Formats: sequence, structure tokens, C-alpha cells
Amino acid sequence: MHASLRPGSRHLPPGLVIIYEDRDIIVVNKPAGMLTMATETEKTRTAYYALTDYVRKGNAKSRYRIFIVHRLDRETSGIVLFAKTEVAKRTLQDQWEDTTKIYAAVVHGQMGKASGMLSSHLVESGVHKVYATRDAALGKLARTAWTVLKERGGYSLLDVTLLTGRKHQIRVQMADAGHPIAGDKKYGVKGDTFSRLALHARSITFAHPFSGRSMTLDAPVPSVFAQLVGRVEAEGAEEKMRL
Repeated sequence: MHASLRPGSRHLPPGLVIIYEDRDIIVVNKPAGMLTMATETEKTRTAYYALTDYVRKGNAKSRYRIFIVHRLDRETSGIVLFAKTEVAKRTLQDQWEDTTKIYAAVVHGQMGKASGMLSSHLVESGVHKVYATRDAALGKLARTAWTVLKERGGYSLLDVTLLTGRKHQIRVQMADAGHPIAGDKKYGVKGDTFSRLALHARSITFAHPFSGRSMTLDAPVPSVFAQLVGRVEAEGAEEKMRL
């Protein structure tokens, strides 16, 4: 499988980078601040809209389409996987529980141990905010594994693996554990002035929907995270693919 030369890339907005593309899928590195898909108030400034325009090469009458497999919060940067056919979408979603999703997060405080597991039940309130509860009857089980990569001052850089996929899961569980993510305006520390949410979807491993071949795609940790914890990656800034 080879990525195309992407002749329609001129139609992509700044910051949205295609990591991999073939006839079945497109995988992108989404910038913080961009929606994955439309909302009632924002229809066009989304990754979905931009990629639809990209596959149509700017021709609104083109029959080419993009299908949403999953999403990231607007404030979260990193890898988002889209399908180019409905069959590919269904296949990817059917195997989603077997897909490995790893994030980089900078949280407030030091964790006190090298790694751990967060397990709680999450409930969404009527104001689109999520909170954690120990009452299994109220919410959906959420499990998150974390490992400390680096600590500096009052911050820790974590490698975070989603074991379930709940709304705002990492943000809520880290805040509930007393280590909110830096720059989180919804669940974070009052007065936190960091320029963005320090959460980034850095790696995804999945079976290709057509060939079944295992693929791992990586996106570099944003350089702005270094303002909190120093240099976070020694491999440079290029997106990577491992087959």
C-alpha cells in the first residue's frame, strides 16, 4: 500500500496534515482547535469538511465521499482515521475495540509512581460536561492506562492508552485523579494559562479494512509541550508509518 501524491492537498487548511492515504482510508494529524465533524453552530471549519473537499479536488459535484470512523475533541490534536468507503468505515468501527490508541498528555503535578490505571464510571451532564462516579449504575465504565515519560517542575508528560472510548475520558479521569491536563479550560486548574489543551493523539494501531494488515501510524508530540516539560521527542517532527 502506498500513499498517493495527494494532488488535492492544496484544498487542505493549514495545520491539517495527511499522514497516510490509500483507496480505503485517510489518516490525518488534526490541529488543536479544529472540529472533527460539524456541529449545529459550525459546519465548514472541520476536518471532515476539509477532507471531503480534498477528495473531490474542489469539485462540489464529485461523488467522492469521506466517512467518519471516530472523532477527537476540538481541543485535542493528533491522529484521526477516516474511511473513503462505507464498507471500510463499518469494518474499522467493528474492530474498534481491538484498535490501540495512545495519547501524549501533560498533566499538573507528579504522579508518585511510574505507571498506573484509572478506572471509573463516566456520566454526561446536561451541559455537555462529563464527571466521574464510582456508581456503576449511573455511568459507563472507563479505563485508562498511563505511564510517566518525563517529569519537570510541576508537570508530568504521560503516555496514555485508552482501554475504553468515552467522551472526554482522559480529561475527566486525570482531573478526578488530581492531575488535570494542562490548558484544560473545562476540567482543569483555575487560572491555567497554557495556550492549548496539552493532549495529543500520537499513535494508532489497527488492521487495514481491506488487506487486514496491521498498521501503526504516529504523529509527533506538539513542540509547544516542551514549554512545560522540556524536549519531549528526539526523533524530529515527521509523521511516521509502520506496517
